[in-house]
Amino acid sequence: MTPIETEAKGTPAKVAWFATTRWTVVLGAGADSSPDARRALEELCRCYWYPLYAYARRRGQGPEDAEDLVQGFFTRLIEQHLLKGLQREGGRFRSFLLTCFNRFMGDARDYAGRLKRGGGQQVLSLDAELAEGRYQLEPADVVDPEKIFERRWALTILETVLARLRGELESEGKGGLFQHLQALVVGDTGAARQKEVGARLGLSEGAMAVTVHRLRRRYRGLLREEIAQTVSRPEEVEDEIRHLRGLLCG
Repeated sequence: MTPIETEAKGTPAKVAWFATTRWTVVLGAGADSSPDARRALEELCRCYWYPLYAYARRRGQGPEDAEDLVQGFFTRLIEQHLLKGLQREGGRFRSFLLTCFNRFMGDARDYAGRLKRGGGQQVLSLDAELAEGRYQLEPADVVDPEKIFERRWALTILETVLARLRGELESEGKGGLFQHLQALVVGDTGAARQKEVGARLGLSEGAMAVTVHRLRRRYRGLLREEIAQTVSRPEEVEDEIRHLRGLLCG
């Protein structure tokens, strides 16, 4: 099993929760500044801002300039209705975000002074110190900014899904269980490793197998839900899963 795994064949493509995902809410509103669309867009940007920061840094921007660019871009995106004219019939938030950011970076030279800190309202709170620390851990041999963006996007998806799964277990008083089983949920570590962890937890082989199976199933469900937040049609979920899996396995 890989970190990003598709569901078994025969899973229905259209599911009820898809109708109200964040990206479909944004697309449905278009240029209208409805409160629901703004909140949905803010949530998406808050979750996926770091891939843009890493992209700007790999494009040669310094830490402060990269932060200013990302903050300025989100301010313009959310406050100035860059969604006007956006096609409602399709598209992934990932592709839309990078395309708009590239245009913004090209235009930013014309009003660079307004992007500096204090030069405008900040619609999102970005942790610049954390961002730069994370960026310093990015692989140096990946020189293509777009590859950095896409790989970090895929990893952000995984981080978000794992955080949700951990939160669910902690709410059930099973936070410690997650710490022991996380590696078994996202990777195929083999039967020997599973048996070893089970013994440490005092679980029989059968109970351990059932526990891991349930967590993996929930993990895949959360993964599909999270990816659905960023695409516009149910049938795009599987394509996005395959694309992101290729980024992490390549």
